[in-house]
Amino acid sequence: MDSLERLNKVARGREPTNLRPRDAASLVIVDRAGGTLRVLLGRRNAQQRFVPDKYVFPGGRVEASDSRVRIGTELGARETARLLVDMKGRPTPARARALAMAAVRETFEETGLLIGKPAEAPPLTRAPAWRPFLAHGAVPRLDCLTFVARAVTPPRRPRRYDTRFFLVFAEHILSRAGDGDGEFSDLQWLTFEEARAFDLHAMTRTVLDDVAERLERDPELAEAAPVPYYYSRNGIFVRKLIDG
Repeated sequence: MDSLERLNKVARGREPTNLRPRDAASLVIVDRAGGTLRVLLGRRNAQQRFVPDKYVFPGGRVEASDSRVRIGTELGARETARLLVDMKGRPTPARARALAMAAVRETFEETGLLIGKPAEAPPLTRAPAWRPFLAHGAVPRLDCLTFVARAVTPPRRPRRYDTRFFLVFAEHILSRAGDGDGEFSDLQWLTFEEARAFDLHAMTRTVLDDVAERLERDPELAEAAPVPYYYSRNGIFVRKLIDG
């Protein structure tokens, strides 16, 4: 079964809603130590309304403060340009940056992993969502993030997200500063083959396959490869490629 057939099978049988997708971001963390690629996946608690009990990449919705907090390094120009493609509402570099920031912040909240660099001076913010991260004397790094996929939740869901997936190699983890907020009941570093045997959310499985294929072709992510973009049109999932 190919990725689009799998996604459409999961999407059938839902009542339509009028919810507009909210901007969200996820982080695919790949550990390449020892020559074997492993990816970090977390199992969402059974009490979660959105995809309970499924294994997913860490991530969540964008907060207003994600576009205002001080950063350590800027998001790459190539990534910014691609994030602006078909951005709903008013597309701006600040919104593109906020997507990458949300991926870093949500990953810290859910796993305790800091994707950042030591701050030259004690970082300050009025944003409650960022205080726990900055309290560790670090500022977020965005230059090490690569935009690898995008997916919009179809209209037959209780919650809808327009999620951008970023990849970062585990060597860019500054430290593990805690155990996370409890949203995940389990965290696993898995090879790509091991991960496919777990109960993955359908889109997580699709993005996992896309990432595995890209890393096999371009282990250092040096090429300007097109970014897969999944969305629903007339009740059917479509796969488009973001290029340029």
